Amino acid sequence: MFLPVIMSGGAGSRLWPVSRETLPKPFIELPDGGTLLQKTLQRAASLDGVERVLTVTNKEYYFLTRDEYQVTGTPVAHDYLLEPVGRNTAPAVAAAARYAGGKYGEDTVLLVLPADHLIGNQETFSKAVAAATELARNGWLVTFGVEPVRPETGYGYIESGEKIGKTDAHKVARFVEKPDLQTAKEYIASGRFTWNSGMFCFTAGNMIAALREFAPEVLTSVEQTLQGSNPEITPVVLNEEIFALSPDISIDYAVMERSSKVAVIGADFDWSDIGSWSALAELVKPDARGNRINGETLLVDVDNCYIQSESRIVAGIGLDNLLVVDTPDALLVAHQSRAQDVKAVVKQLKLKSHATANYHRKVHRPWGTYTVLEEGNNFKIKRIEVKPGASLSLQMHHHRSEHWIVVSGMAKVVNGERELLVNKNESTYIPAGHKHRLENPGVLDLVMIEVQSGEYLGEDDIVRFQDNYGRVP
Repeated sequence: MFLPVIMSGGAGSRLWPVSRETLPKPFIELPDGGTLLQKTLQRAASLDGVERVLTVTNKEYYFLTRDEYQVTGTPVAHDYLLEPVGRNTAPAVAAAARYAGGKYGEDTVLLVLPADHLIGNQETFSKAVAAATELARNGWLVTFGVEPVRPETGYGYIESGEKIGKTDAHKVARFVEKPDLQTAKEYIASGRFTWNSGMFCFTAGNMIAALREFAPEVLTSVEQTLQGSNPEITPVVLNEEIFALSPDISIDYAVMERSSKVAVIGADFDWSDIGSWSALAELVKPDARGNRINGETLLVDVDNCYIQSESRIVAGIGLDNLLVVDTPDALLVAHQSRAQDVKAVVKQLKLKSHATANYHRKVHRPWGTYTVLEEGNNFKIKRIEVKPGASLSLQMHHHRSEHWIVVSGMAKVVNGERELLVNKNESTYIPAGHKHRLENPGVLDLVMIEVQSGEYLGEDDIVRFQDNYGRVP
């Protein structure tokens, strides 16, 4: 069996303010309207022999991931492994190998694809995967090396060793860390180095054996997390108490750099990990002055800038070589040469516990979305959208009351001891301390305005009594 494994997670802090903890890089909308996660699924499903895809992601992203896949209409079956906490790629790969080996057999070939990569040339990609699959069936752990097009300091590198038989693959001589600029130039000049793409191919059994030899503590912890789970039921949620104790280590460090059976295949296809705003800007065609624009702008004497705006017009005068990214609640302005340093902003925001490090104004939930429209002392106004057939948890708030006004659709409401239907242009009031629930019984989206009032309006003022999405302990 051939099974693509999509690894979806990571905050993508260098793409702040669009990428945030609750909506990381794989889910952000690209200039063409698609997302990296959608494109990864479509790319995997287009490979020969693919009938199922295994996705490893955080349990907080499960419903969002499922919705993203549904949008594509891709006709493949899905397995899910849900991580309770992030523990780097070695535990994730170990879980995928152990799960797939147990369910489909240890000779199953796994193709590990990070969900935040953008790849062109599907035909060339398919040929590289076919070659990697053949090597994997012959006992190799295979990685894909991307031909460098510039001296990049943001990527790791792979040095190729001797050629493997009559194939186009080489044994890996060594993996090297992200170099400084001069070292990167020397690597490219030598002709022996490729960028480390972070994509891998191997059989489940060979990876399990390598983990047992080089990282037994990773394999043991993952095997314990999977004990008692039923592989026939998806998603499989990994045991939080045990998984949190797994070593926080990448698969590169844990296995690939230690094994003598690692091969590298040249990746001749277009590849980018969209690791910064500079990389994302390259997806937009430049105008006559080198500006790349995604949104509405008015520019006077502006050159070589990337400007993105979701809703407002951005006016610029006398600018050169800047990044400008405008969202409803945060604005980024940076010199293009400092694109890699955006993650330092996120670090500072987290130190200050600033909400924009984690949340957008529009927040995705399993049942739909809510958008904060306005807030101030003792009040907050939200726009809530509930998908057909979905419902919020049965819940209660200690410190706030809520007034619900239906804008479109129909709401089924539990308010204390009462159950009622609230139609368009009607409303209901939920006093603090009342158990309540909101449900959309219709076939169209339910849209409503929620007005909160109280001395404390934090999202953690919630007591859940029952929930359809597993959020009640």
